[in-house]
Amino acid sequence: MFHPKSAVIATLAFTFSAALAQGETKITFALDWKFEGPSAPYFLAIDDGLYGAAGLDVEISEGKGSLDAIPKVATGAYPVGFADINSLMKFLDQNPGAPVTAVMMVYDKPPFAVVGRKDLGINAPKDLEGKILGAPPPDGAWAQFPIFAKETGLDITKIKVEPVGFPVREPMLAEGKVDAVTGFSFSSTLNLKRLGVPLDQQSVLLMADYGVALYGNAIIVNTDYAKAHPDEITGFIKATAEGWKAAIADPGKAVDALIKRNPAADKALETERLQMAIDANVLTDFVKEHGIGSIDPARMDAAIEQTKLVYEFTHTPDASVYFDSSYLPTDGSLKID
Repeated sequence: MFHPKSAVIATLAFTFSAALAQGETKITFALDWKFEGPSAPYFLAIDDGLYGAAGLDVEISEGKGSLDAIPKVATGAYPVGFADINSLMKFLDQNPGAPVTAVMMVYDKPPFAVVGRKDLGINAPKDLEGKILGAPPPDGAWAQFPIFAKETGLDITKIKVEPVGFPVREPMLAEGKVDAVTGFSFSSTLNLKRLGVPLDQQSVLLMADYGVALYGNAIIVNTDYAKAHPDEITGFIKATAEGWKAAIADPGKAVDALIKRNPAADKALETERLQMAIDANVLTDFVKEHGIGSIDPARMDAAIEQTKLVYEFTHTPDASVYFDSSYLPTDGSLKID
């Protein structure tokens, strides 16, 4: 069973429900990454009063990778987070009974990618053999790389994997110290562009285009907190969906909300990054038909089966443990017109 390291930390989740003077409930939200374009919809939801309309005062915290929020939420340090659902599956297998699950899918098509430079000979997956791949250990794309390798017939023993830190990942590729890196497509590509590597000189191998059927990042919750505050979680999901819809309608306005929190950000670059996430990862055909937030149970089962190819589950995998749809609003607010 899951045993939090600190009983004090484990009870912190319940402090977030303390009512503020204006009658709103304070809730802290752990992001997966820095304040960049794809996080803009959450800030727009704050500035447009969408979370406020749900009775929530939301505070957003930066993350250090797409696995980062999982232990934060599992221990109760944060009631809500944003994380890679595939990494969540493995975490729950290794920590059975941990009070954490996904409740809203955001990246219906995951942005996991291998990004390389064409002038360094990277144009297709097989080109990685005999090359140096830079991979940050906490990176969600690196976590799924074994599935990508299996689906594309890559011989991993022929690839030199260089563990790199997030801050030096794209600079090392720009300098030619590695031939390719794992990362989120909208992050690594535009970071490289900022470093002087034009998009047309980059090769972007999106894992979802090479047989990887997994989902991407989702809103996750501390289940103890969610059970005690179901209306807050549903309200958070609804406001988050409305924030994404508003960002889809006006990406520039969303990025303005982001820049208030990250004044050093380049508006044009972050707007491009947000638009990439919308087009490739969020606004898929499934989402256009069914709305944002839900999953296809058959696809989820397929994702679990695919994960079994490269990960040996200690416990029988159970999709209902990894994703709980019961908190999704049923008032039609998830539909995207």
